[in-house]
Amino acid sequence: MFMRRPLALAISALMLGSVTLLTGCNESSTLTPTAISFSETPAPTTADKMAVTHTSSIATVTFNDGSTKDYPLSYNKLFGVKDKVGTNPYPAGQVFNSQMQPVNDASGKPAVIETPDSNSLLNIDGKLYLVTHYEYDWIDGNGSETTSRMPMSMTLTNVAQDTTTGKLTATNQTPINFSNVGGLWIPCFGSQTPWNTHLGSEEDYDMQFNPSTSGYATTLSGVQVMRDVYGNVNASPYHYGYLTEVVVGANGSATPAKHYGMGRGTWEMGKVMPDGKTVYFGDDGTNVALFMFVSNTVNDLSKGGTLYAAKWTQTSAVGSDGGTANLTWVKLGTSTSDAQIKALADTNTFESIFNNGTFDSATKTCSTGTWIRAGSTNDECVSIKSGQETAAAFLESRRVAAIKGATTEFNKMEGVAVNAKDKKIYIAMSYIDKGMLASTSTPTDHIQLVKNNAGGTYTLDASSGVKDTEGNAINSDYVGTKMYVEAALLGKTITTDALGNTSDPAKIANTDNVFFSEAMRTLFVGEDSGTHVNNFVWAYNVDSKKLTRILSAVSGAENTGLQVLEGLNGHAYIMSNSQHHGDFISTHNAASKTTLTPMIDKFDATIGYIGGLPAMK
Repeated sequence: MFMRRPLALAISALMLGSVTLLTGCNESSTLTPTAISFSETPAPTTADKMAVTHTSSIATVTFNDGSTKDYPLSYNKLFGVKDKVGTNPYPAGQVFNSQMQPVNDASGKPAVIETPDSNSLLNIDGKLYLVTHYEYDWIDGNGSETTSRMPMSMTLTNVAQDTTTGKLTATNQTPINFSNVGGLWIPCFGSQTPWNTHLGSEEDYDMQFNPSTSGYATTLSGVQVMRDVYGNVNASPYHYGYLTEVVVGANGSATPAKHYGMGRGTWEMGKVMPDGKTVYFGDDGTNVALFMFVSNTVNDLSKGGTLYAAKWTQTSAVGSDGGTANLTWVKLGTSTSDAQIKALADTNTFESIFNNGTFDSATKTCSTGTWIRAGSTNDECVSIKSGQETAAAFLESRRVAAIKGATTEFNKMEGVAVNAKDKKIYIAMSYIDKGMLASTSTPTDHIQLVKNNAGGTYTLDASSGVKDTEGNAINSDYVGTKMYVEAALLGKTITTDALGNTSDPAKIANTDNVFFSEAMRTLFVGEDSGTHVNNFVWAYNVDSKKLTRILSAVSGAENTGLQVLEGLNGHAYIMSNSQHHGDFISTHNAASKTTLTPMIDKFDATIGYIGGLPAMK
């Protein structure tokens, strides 16, 4: 991550990433870290360990003279969603309307969200600010599971660092106001841009339906929430489902902007490549696509660009290895700015963009239009109305991908990370299931795999000089051309064990958050598993191919908020949250659940970090 800071501070931070020693000749020599490895945190089996987020791992750092030093890791809580930080009069997880008034949930109690997700710890001119997502409302204040969505939020937290010990402390906090963009809907994972801003998401399952399907009632209820609860009287489905950038100013202000010109989907996140213009998306859900956006302007996502979707051409046999495929890229459309697409979102409906045909399930044919499945298991027959090609591409990106022949068979596509040195991109696929399975009864069958309920993290080999399927050059050096799963990054299902695990606790299950550290040569993976009784954070060294469990979360909770800061005033940090504590998987041992339930506060969730690491750059 590139950070803006005074030159003197930048030099100081770099110097603190090394160790200076005096030699026998009174000459100084500098030791710099060259590699890191981790010892394993055991998968917990007793209630005292299952009920808390913890690490017992040790980081072993190798220096340029061949010497090593061990650094015990620790998990540190910055704050919880129920906490009031600094002068903020409200709990961190409190939801607000467009007037920044606190909102109550269905039980009449304050809507305090138990699901912190993305973190971006940003250094702004020597001051630390943490942007944090609150994803969705899980339980109401009376303890019952929430039955309807709520408008969501982010917070901006001032963070102080003890440069001697590395300890971080949350000192003040402000809820971020999203009224200028019509409110926020299900912000999931996120990332940090090369120009030192936060890039968030809207994972809007509820607003991606065709009016001819039964799910459209959910879309209407979501829109009504944004009108009645949030106060956006002009809300429509096309106002939600975008990457949202938050710029933190030197004065501590936080200004959000929705990037309409990048396309609309159920975005888990977007990750900007090192070129400052190519973005890959995690598109979460069933029958989704792999999207790539190439901006018109380096280090600026607001001025439009070209949106592509991948076509998977499988080169391996049907099997359980996650598959191997060549990727080609279908151009969906080009935008000129966010403002251009926002104007289309304000004035269009599904019916003004598409012709809707009738699907005959017996003959598997359409009365008119193209047979697709996009974002659900619904069979649709749609065609784009003349003159609406740009509106369709950026407001209904996944449907247009399907119509144009790209692959819309991926399932539960989550986080994205990039290894710049090797030009590899990592894509989390939480479950290899549904559209990814071999089938003879679907509109297309590009992906032909065997179900793996534990999922896998895919690798994309990236290249330059690639053309799209129409023969036009793609203006990017980070175009994925091959997609596969390394053996260590593929989950493994098992017969249910004594604790209730249905996936091997020695391997990653249901990969979600991913972050690659260039200095550590390590891919970090956080689980959102329905198959492990405790979810873990893992470290995978891409050179040694060693996979190590380094953190265990509260039972039932998922690990979120991954971000690695490689060098911050002599220290490194792995940001890590946990959410929906005590949301046990269905196979969890009944006696274990009975023991754990009173030990876990379901109304709380943790925003924190793994500390104890020295600066690695």
